[in-house]
Amino acid sequence: MTRAESNNSLPTPMQNWLRHLHDSQRYSSHTLDAYQRDLKHLARIHEGVPLETLTENHIRTALTTLHREQLQARSLARALAAWRGFFQWWGPQVNLSHNPAAAIRAPKAPQNLPKALSVEQAQQLLDRPGLPPAQTAVEFRDQAMFEVLYSSGLRLSELIGLDTHYIKQANHTSSGWLELDEAQLTVYGKGRKTRVVPLGRLAQEAVKQWLKHRPAFAQHHLNDADAQAALFLGVRGKRISARVVQKQLQELSVKANLPVHVHPHSLRHSFASHLLQSAHDLRAVQELLGHANISTTQIYTRLDYQHLASVYDQAHPRARRQKG
Repeated sequence: MTRAESNNSLPTPMQNWLRHLHDSQRYSSHTLDAYQRDLKHLARIHEGVPLETLTENHIRTALTTLHREQLQARSLARALAAWRGFFQWWGPQVNLSHNPAAAIRAPKAPQNLPKALSVEQAQQLLDRPGLPPAQTAVEFRDQAMFEVLYSSGLRLSELIGLDTHYIKQANHTSSGWLELDEAQLTVYGKGRKTRVVPLGRLAQEAVKQWLKHRPAFAQHHLNDADAQAALFLGVRGKRISARVVQKQLQELSVKANLPVHVHPHSLRHSFASHLLQSAHDLRAVQELLGHANISTTQIYTRLDYQHLASVYDQAHPRARRQKG
């Protein structure tokens, strides 16, 4: 069944809103499918009730019903956002006195802690014990990428956006670049905010090794300004993609016998967690991560506390449960 056919089971105003989001707002198909399901929930729960007569109590009832049907907090929050958005768009067209979903608060979703490696796991991944040293150009590139991620706490998009140096030309302007002599990187993070982050000694050495092999990759696209500028390249000479970074990191984590799935963001989380464990300077970590709000950084204090609590439970003689 196509989305258009599925939309026909919705009240006409809801169909029109989804069409508006698709045609005028260019919403993704994933978001439109989710909103369509959310609108169907509301229409099903209050079947036969005219949309213009729905009140705050109707909205609360719908949320309660979906909760009983085992929808999780994040799904409930998205459904409420969809209903609120629909009434905000449709209400003025039919002179509704107010948006019945506007004042309803979404259930609070649990805040998931980031997945960080332990210090030992990070060393196991990057030091490659039991594995032969890097020999191929791809291995040198991967080692440099992963050292940079862990050394500087970059987002994946920031890593793949790095250039070999700052470039401003008609056909290319750098959004992030390497300053090897200064042992630092400059990146444009979220909100196009610029920040400078240090590059550790091992990351510097790994990048230098990769730069010796990079020309062999770069020669494939000599007339491509972006490819010629990019610090990290794929085997075909284009700027490396996020998918390749993810794939290569996961393969290395398997070879290193790590018991956890490792994503590039895991190294950013590990950078923040390990730095806080050593320095206990939340503001400094906030600056290095490029967080606009320190509350975003504070989640790592919870992660650090979990680690400390685990150590306490295992080590303190009064913490351990007595076996009955």
